[in-house]
Amino acid sequence: MIVRFGFVAMSMQLENASPSRTMTYANFSKLEDREAGLRRLEFLAEENLKNTLRLLRHCVANDIAMYRFSSKLIPLVTHEALLDWSPWPALEDGFARIGEYVREKGLRVSFHPDHFCVFSTPRPEVLAKSEEDMDYHCRMLEAMGLDESAKCNIHMGGAYGDKPLSAERFVAQFGALPERLRRRITLENDDKTFTARETLEAAERVRTPMVLDIHHHAVNDGGESAAALYGELWPRIVQTWAHEAAAEPGMEGSVSPLPPKLHASSPKSEKDPRGHADYVDAGPLMRFLRETAGSVDRLDVMLEAKQKDAAVFKLMDDMRQLEAAGEGIRVIDGGTIEVIG
Repeated sequence: MIVRFGFVAMSMQLENASPSRTMTYANFSKLEDREAGLRRLEFLAEENLKNTLRLLRHCVANDIAMYRFSSKLIPLVTHEALLDWSPWPALEDGFARIGEYVREKGLRVSFHPDHFCVFSTPRPEVLAKSEEDMDYHCRMLEAMGLDESAKCNIHMGGAYGDKPLSAERFVAQFGALPERLRRRITLENDDKTFTARETLEAAERVRTPMVLDIHHHAVNDGGESAAALYGELWPRIVQTWAHEAAAEPGMEGSVSPLPPKLHASSPKSEKDPRGHADYVDAGPLMRFLRETAGSVDRLDVMLEAKQKDAAVFKLMDDMRQLEAAGEGIRVIDGGTIEVIG
């Protein structure tokens, strides 16, 4: 099984490369010249896009084929007081350059809208804002010219005092979204409310791929045994990706299944088991990879660690040590291994 690793948004190595430069609305509202303020927001967005391209080049230079974009590329664009502002024409070239590079290098990219994007909500105004936020993320991917293999990953949302009812509401409200948005979405189990099984059942009903977060599962497993995870849930999760297809880099005209995606992180501490540590402990991740090595040919793993790209580099050092110790690992390059099952 070929396994690729990626990281989220920021680099701990590159200087002055934040893709999330912003301005608070409080500061924006103090400006006397609103039009000048909007041009300032567009300038910040242009800088964020330039830094995103720098980060993608950094990924390629280090053999990292997975990257999660910052959701804050365009400051304040979804703020209710700025809905009459359209920054898209000014940012067209910046988005296009990113998309061109992603396609040229065959990178797997994604977004992860924040926890305010919830489709299990009972509140119509929250649902409307959630759809608006999803539209914003999808529009960025469309501005990059990326096909539907570039996804937006979300959680199901809250239980609101009745988790079965909230799950039903999620299925109904997700199903009512425009197809353009639905086809961009993947679902992930969370660390407090919806377990892997519950998320999987919803993903199967709405026919969208599921991303398994093994750290979230460890702290919110719903009483599932390891045998159930590996023997029942994981094969079903893999099946949710069966209808996904993406062009294989360098193989024009042919398609191959989009690999299932995993999220991996380690607990911050015993007192804060849900928080994310700086780095990823190779032990629990390797146990999962060894148990599932025969289930798929390829697997992509997004590391959700505070040290971002540095966490990938450290994990790859750990993998080289496992390879040297004869632990059934072959390091292919700076961001990819083969698990020999």
